Amino acid sequence: MSETMLALTKMRPGPGVELVERPIPTPGPGEVLVKVKAASICGTDLHIYRWDPWAASRVHPPIIMGHEITGEVVARGPGAKRIRVGDYVSLESHVICNACRYCRTGQGHLCPHTRVLGVDRDGGYAEYIAVPEQNAWPNPPDLPLEVAVLLENFGNAVHTAFAFDVRAKKVLVTGAGPVGLMTIAVLKAIGARAVYATDITDYRVDFARRMGADVALNARTTDVVTALMDITQGDGVDVWLEMSGSPAAIEQGFAVLRPGGQVAILGVVGRAFTLDWDHGIVFKGAEVKGITGRRLWETWYQMRGLVFSGAVDLTPLVTHKYTLDQYEQAFATMASGESGKVMFLIHP
Repeated sequence: MSETMLALTKMRPGPGVELVERPIPTPGPGEVLVKVKAASICGTDLHIYRWDPWAASRVHPPIIMGHEITGEVVARGPGAKRIRVGDYVSLESHVICNACRYCRTGQGHLCPHTRVLGVDRDGGYAEYIAVPEQNAWPNPPDLPLEVAVLLENFGNAVHTAFAFDVRAKKVLVTGAGPVGLMTIAVLKAIGARAVYATDITDYRVDFARRMGADVALNARTTDVVTALMDITQGDGVDVWLEMSGSPAAIEQGFAVLRPGGQVAILGVVGRAFTLDWDHGIVFKGAEVKGITGRRLWETWYQMRGLVFSGAVDLTPLVTHKYTLDQYEQAFATMASGESGKVMFLIHP
């Protein structure tokens, strides 16, 4: 094996990324070395690629990008015993300390010392990556790459969908990007009475219907508040899952939430905005929950159960595939809004 590898690396502050040679990492104590088979693009990666204010405040180049990763374990560091060489794994991107109050009380997803792959430490847009073995989750050998590469991101959808009991409930999903689309599939699998979805492109509105939404509306061309109140016979929705990060969608969501309804918020706005706090939350008696990452490691067991049982089919989600040297086209496709997930094939 060569001592160097190709890696998409944010070499310096500013827009763009470069495909460069980097040393193949050596797995440290308790770590495994993974030969990356595939990696997919997330909204976070777009922020870093564009170098927006969030990225400039958080990321310190040089760093290899990418946190949605699947591959094969090819080496183990000292003390790594659970994961075997040859295992086909998907990776959890949040590397936690395992020692703080949150880690020790089952809230590792809130660990203040978390280091995220591709954000705080080198990620998986590369031929190899070293990670703690607890972050490597073995897959069945016949699991399609297109599914294995999505499991980390799928965890966001599962965490959000399981935030409240949605059985026999009317549920709204605002934002039919990849996570929203996966959330729709989960809601149908776990017994929601009806699932409504909104987005601002016809492509993703149609995609939402294909993933199981009973009603999907384009918020650019439809008065979604009037439409949803009509559909629910004036009752509004019982549960609202916010995936868009759009202030307009958030305003619409609070407008159609019934009194006493429940809200789980995954979407990140990225700036201050105005919210009718009194009528949207207080006087409505709404229950609001913020969602970050995946519950470590409860969500992994939930999502693997959904996928491996066949209750949720993720195969339609990957719509475009590229090699690492096609990264400019890959990021442009993901940014277009005319795609599902975009995947890099590295060692397929």
